[in-house]
Amino acid sequence: MTMRRSLLKAPLLLPLGLAACGGDPEPVALPPLVTGYRHLTPLRLNVLDIEVAEPAPGAVQLSNPAPALRPDVEMRRMADERLVPVGTEGQGRFIISQARFTRERLAGGGGLTSLFAGEPGERLTCQLLGRLEILSPEGRRVAFVEAEARRGRTLPDGATPGARARAAEDVVREAMDQLNVEFEFQVRRTLRAWLQEAVTTPAAPAPEAVEREDLSATQRR
Repeated sequence: MTMRRSLLKAPLLLPLGLAACGGDPEPVALPPLVTGYRHLTPLRLNVLDIEVAEPAPGAVQLSNPAPALRPDVEMRRMADERLVPVGTEGQGRFIISQARFTRERLAGGGGLTSLFAGEPGERLTCQLLGRLEILSPEGRRVAFVEAEARRGRTLPDGATPGARARAAEDVVREAMDQLNVEFEFQVRRTLRAWLQEAVTTPAAPAPEAVEREDLSATQRR
């Protein structure tokens, strides 16, 4: 009964509430905390060069408003910063098979409560699929690996535009973290024959000890 009475009184207080809300500035979204991938151990491949191919038509799908952290751009950066060619022949080719970010509008609960809830909630989903191919000097594919990731988040009714933007970036970032881990695992497991670990230069041997002769004893003899 208390909830029913408060809802009935809401229209009388609505103008005052709107005036108060209108004076509160929307929180400014912080810039994305992305550090890249150069701090991770590079994946050194025994090929002459590595190409990051342009995504095929339909591979990149972004619902509006698109996240500031675009999944296709982050997948390309991961390939650029993690894959290092160290060989003398052959080629590696990274393909963005899927970089998809979707927003699914959720159905409101209806009734008087939904009237004051603001924008309906939504389901954010990020799906990624990357592929690395090893090509022979003649251009023939001799090996490949694939890695995929999927992350999602549900926002409630009335979420502010700033909260939705931050949630979208978080979903893409979490999906990229998962993809990066899965990609390295698949490369190390399947492409071991094309991986070259970094060779550390052995430390120089310590010089041999030099025996010192007691010259005073020699002179006395």
